[in-house]
Amino acid sequence: MADTTIDTGEKIMAGILLTSFAYFLFSVHDAVVKLLVVSVSVWQVMFFRSTTILVGCGLIGGRKLFRESVASPIVKSMLLRSFLILAAWLCFYTAARDLQLAELTTIYFAAPVIVTVLSILILGEQVPATRWVAVLTGFVGVFIACNPLDLGFSGPVLLVLAAAAFWALSIVLLRRIATRERTLVQLVLNNLFFVVVAGIGTALTWHTPDLGELALLLGAGMLGGVAQFALFDGMKRAPISIIAPFEYTSLIWSFVLGYLIWSDLPRTEVFYGAALIMAAGLIIILGERRRRAA
Repeated sequence: MADTTIDTGEKIMAGILLTSFAYFLFSVHDAVVKLLVVSVSVWQVMFFRSTTILVGCGLIGGRKLFRESVASPIVKSMLLRSFLILAAWLCFYTAARDLQLAELTTIYFAAPVIVTVLSILILGEQVPATRWVAVLTGFVGVFIACNPLDLGFSGPVLLVLAAAAFWALSIVLLRRIATRERTLVQLVLNNLFFVVVAGIGTALTWHTPDLGELALLLGAGMLGGVAQFALFDGMKRAPISIIAPFEYTSLIWSFVLGYLIWSDLPRTEVFYGAALIMAAGLIIILGERRRRAA
């Protein structure tokens, strides 16, 4: 019994590390995309990214991987998840026209709270009080760091909340899928969808990239591929109610990258918020250790 508990604890910690690493890579990926969208459409970025990921999967698994993916029992579930992610992005980028980045970030990071609620309603996970404390602590940290205005429930605000809900649903669905199929198959199915959908948008908004843009496009693909693999694999190892608060760490990385790349100097509130966000992660880790010790 003790060995089983230790194995489960190590599995959960591996899930935390993998997903935290994934959110770091997604933050770097977003910084690369921010550099690209000045001259390249979002559709083209998505198309190049997913194509790069599929090429990488092909080099690892060959034709057998693609045949296995097409015949996988999770095809319909992955298709639904891909539509949810697409809906989240469309809502988010539409709202971005009317809201500041700080406002967008604060509202969008309601997603981990929604994930925790949905993990109870849909997956039937038992969520201890410590995890609720961690999620809410992280959200307060985001709120303090961004210092949003009193926005009310305007159209753009509702769009960002919808984006957060769509993303939360996609994460819950991913948790259900993750245990049913190996990670490479999930990568292939997810990115086949975006190659087709983004390919249509790319054909309508094509921009011939120069060498610098091409390097960034390939870099975004590699970062996105490794990040997706780490996220999918991490979801197999730990309940999403444990993993959800660690999504807040991407806010910290976004401030760090903003300073390093664009010399954006965070306000004092940012450091207070970052401290709370990191505290949320520590609450989860310490809570799991105490639970295993008991």
